[in-house]
Amino acid sequence: MYIEEKYMYRCLQLAAYGRGFTAPNPMVGAVIVHNDKIIGEGFHRKYGGPHAEVNAIASVKEEQLLKESTLYVNLEPCSHYGKTPPCSELIIRKQIPRVIIGQIDPFPEVSGKGVKKLKEAGTEVVCGILEEECKTLNRNYLTFTEQHRPYIILKWAQSADGFMDKFREENDGQKPVKFSNSFTQMLVHKLRAEEAAIMIGKRTKLLDKPALNVRFWRGNDPERIIADSSKTLRNQLNELYEKNIQSLIVEGGSKLLHSFLEEDLWDETQIEIADVFLDEGVRAPILSNGILQNVQKCEKSTIFLYKKPKKT
Repeated sequence: MYIEEKYMYRCLQLAAYGRGFTAPNPMVGAVIVHNDKIIGEGFHRKYGGPHAEVNAIASVKEEQLLKESTLYVNLEPCSHYGKTPPCSELIIRKQIPRVIIGQIDPFPEVSGKGVKKLKEAGTEVVCGILEEECKTLNRNYLTFTEQHRPYIILKWAQSADGFMDKFREENDGQKPVKFSNSFTQMLVHKLRAEEAAIMIGKRTKLLDKPALNVRFWRGNDPERIIADSSKTLRNQLNELYEKNIQSLIVEGGSKLLHSFLEEDLWDETQIEIADVFLDEGVRAPILSNGILQNVQKCEKSTIFLYKKPKKT
């Protein structure tokens, strides 16, 4: 089991290189091992391009070794024709005798069919290696596929005494309180580069006129979305689902964030608490049922990462 986990961790490491570029496809990494030595590896680099298994197989210099090798992949090899041919057919054609899979793909056109095809061809298949880690990596894809909505990240910054901003009105000359430092600002832009869309309320747009783009990190700008008060949150999420948007950052303001919390429509929350006090102003939302996952301290600021508890 240790050997299988070791190579699956490498698959996850490779898969993560595609973050921000593969959606709406999942992130996938593949490793080919012969006599406990990696002879090939690859990952899905961008949507529409070759899948991880294809890149891994193509990287093997001595093709005859494939017939004596094990292929590790964090997600079930596809079995249908999409933008590329089925990876399961390529594995069978190359006569790779053993395939280790992190998790079954929940996508209806694949789910279990890739494994079935491999087994019917005589391939030994083992599933469920580091399954939870594999699910965590592709949480956006899984939420989108299984719940028919984007993975939702609520994000805000606040003072140590629980305020998001001073009281402000349009054209009153006041600028928003700046809580972020250069490092946490970079982290915000990294997050934007990794997710598909970002939503703010109309008041935030009116008062702050935020660019909501990626300037301090490398990657694509998320799609800007202004919340529509004439529609329910769930209707707006349905529209995002129809547009193939797999992940959504909700940045504010306070009323919009409260709405998502009240509707229990969130998966992850990132809260930056700065070492400043406002005494009064716009109250920050209060997260009542999050599970703390990580705490990151930096100059005059601390970032808390919470995950939504799983329903039992």
